[in-house]
Parts: sequence; C-alpha cells; structure tokens
Amino acid sequence: MSDFRDRARAATEEMRRVFEPTPLQLNAHLSERYGADIWLKREDLSPVRSYKLRGAFNAMRKLPDQKLFVCASAGNHAQGVAYMCKHFGVHGVIFMPVTTPQQKIQKTRMFGGDQVQITLIGDYFDDTLASAQAYAAEHGGYFLSPFDDADVIEGQASVAVEIEEQLGRAPDFIVLPVGGGGMSSGVASYLGDRTYPFFVEPKGGACLRAALAAGHPVQLDHVDTFVDGAAVGRIGELTFELLKHTPIRDALVLPEDRICTTIIEMLNVEGIVLEPAGALAVEALSDIARQVRGKTVVCLTSGGNFDFERLPEVKERAQRYSGTKKYFILRLPQRPGALKEFLNILGPDDDIARFEYLKKSARNFGSVLIGIETTLPENFDRLFAHLDDAGFTYTDITNDETVAQFVL
Repeated sequence: MSDFRDRARAATEEMRRVFEPTPLQLNAHLSERYGADIWLKREDLSPVRSYKLRGAFNAMRKLPDQKLFVCASAGNHAQGVAYMCKHFGVHGVIFMPVTTPQQKIQKTRMFGGDQVQITLIGDYFDDTLASAQAYAAEHGGYFLSPFDDADVIEGQASVAVEIEEQLGRAPDFIVLPVGGGGMSSGVASYLGDRTYPFFVEPKGGACLRAALAAGHPVQLDHVDTFVDGAAVGRIGELTFELLKHTPIRDALVLPEDRICTTIIEMLNVEGIVLEPAGALAVEALSDIARQVRGKTVVCLTSGGNFDFERLPEVKERAQRYSGTKKYFILRLPQRPGALKEFLNILGPDDDIARFEYLKKSARNFGSVLIGIETTLPENFDRLFAHLDDAGFTYTDITNDETVAQFVL
C-alpha cells in the first residue's frame, strides 16, 4: 500500500503543473448541525467542475507515445478527457449518447477545442460504450475507462493526497460518492485504516451495494439516470477488488428525491451549486450523524456540472420528498359553489400549484388534478381531515410513479 501512496503522491505533484488543488473548506452550517467538524472537498471547483480530470491526466501522462484516446461518457469524464487532450496535444474521440444535453456537449467541445471529436451515438449508454470500444480497437486508440483503469484510480487518489496535506492529517471519517468506483477506491486505498470511509450511492444505481451482497460485480437490471454522475449499472472489476472488504452497512443508498433536498439547501443556504452526484456525500451525513459526532469528517462534493434547466424538476422532487408538495385527484361535484367550498378548506399556507379541470356534460362529478404546495408537511393532515369532514372524495397520487410519469 505504501507503493500506491507513493505513486499517488507523485501523480499529485505532476498535476500541480496543470491545475491547483481544489479547496478543502470547513462548513460552519453543517458542522453546527451535526456537532462535528465537517469539511467539504470541493471537487466542484476544479477546472472542469469535477474530479474526473485527475484520472485522465494520470493515465495520459503515462502514455507519452499514444496519440489517440477514446472514451465514452455523457458528462464529467468526457470533459476531463477533453481538457487533458488539449493539455497534452493529443487527439481524442469522445462518444456520447444521442440524448446528451447540449450543455454537456458544448462544454466538452469547449475544453477540448480542436483536439477532440465528439460522436453522438446510441440512445442508451451501453450502445455508446460498445461503439467507443469498437472504434478504439479499429483505429489503434487507447480506450480510457472512466473508472476501471489502474492509472485512473491512482490519479483519482490525488484527492486524498490533497486532503491530507490541507488538513495536516488524515480525517477521522470520509464520505465518498460511488459511481463505478474509481475515485472512491483510490481515495479509500490511499487513506487506508487511518480513516473510516462511508460510500454513498443513489438508489437507482447502487452497484457497489449489489456487488457486496453478491460477492462480485453484478449488472443492475435497471439504472435510474437522474444522478447521472453516479448512475452506473455495474461497478468496475478493479475498483471492486479494492472495495470488496467494505462492510455492506457502510455502503449507503439514498433515494433520488432525497438527494434533491440537499441540492436545493446547498444552493439556497451556502450558494454552492452541486450536481446530484455532488450532493450525495452531504446528504448522507444525516444517516451517520451519531457515528461522526465530535469527529473530523470530509465530504467529497464530486461535481458541480448542473444544468439549471433541471432546477424546476429538482425543486419538485425535493418538495415531494419533504412532504411539502402533494398531488391528488379530487372528485368535484358539478354544481355551482362546489369549487368555492373546496377553496374555503385551504389553509393560509396552502398554495395551489396546479389545477386542471374540464367540466363534462351529463355527469354529477368531475375529476380535478390538483397540486398543492405548503410550508409544513403536517399542513396536509389538516387539509385532508377537512376534506373528509366535507365529504370530498380524493386520491393522493404524489408517490404513484406510474401516474407521475404521464401526468406530473
């Protein structure tokens, strides 16, 4: 392990020729909440707003004679590879799904300039990956994995080198988001038994937890891509080898809607813009609050590549998770005054966010889709009690995912 640490330190020293260390910041708000010294390792402030350029740099510097690098990515890895292709003056071909948002495509092109070629192919990432690997094999390019590559893992470990240097020691705990495991395995390997690690995954991409349960990497049947920076269907072989001794209780899994509450809070309270994967480690603190009390904890905010067109969806999901927004179908009598009766039931903090109703002939009742926002979750207990007392019939569809896909 000392050899790995030496190589990680050497990689970190070489990186200083290209970019400065990302900040390690003590967060007063979180420290007070959890009764601990909570530090944020701000990978969202790197030149490409994620840690991915570290692994790309380390892999490329070890292949000085390689002139063509190929990767498949829908976001952060693509930008890291593009940035380093421009730095090293090598050609990169970056495969991205056809569904990739234009913002990510434009940023990748901006970082890589004339050194990169972007190819959009496949509606799903597996198709994109297969095309990239086939292209690399046909054209003699080096396929640069986003995580399952020894040099990439070593490069990502530079995060831990910087933390140790900035803190003056290894922290008591570290909270690491997990996608394919490149950064988390590198950081955990470097810190070793000096620091207790927790690993955090989104519910729709919990490939580490699935692998720990099975004893080997497994392919998830379905991946929810909302937390795109950590939505991986199968953890890497090399990365799992480094993480396989993790107690399954330390592989935390968070619902996607819950992660949204931290994105909103960090934006509103701290002015910090985090992508969903970047918020994972911060949100996980509430799950480990008792263990970390009085200790020094580092949370890795892995990225800040957030498309603000997603903000309404993030706010919506956060409100639904916290219980301050609900949707329901109301059976409204088709008679004069019925709507007014319903409106009089609403409390002073209840706000109608959505109302869809079309009066139908020859019917006594009509169905109304209603969305209500309020300040406290318990306000809905009062609202529904008053609806019951007034004899209204309604169905809460807030957590009905099938209905939500088509209606909300």
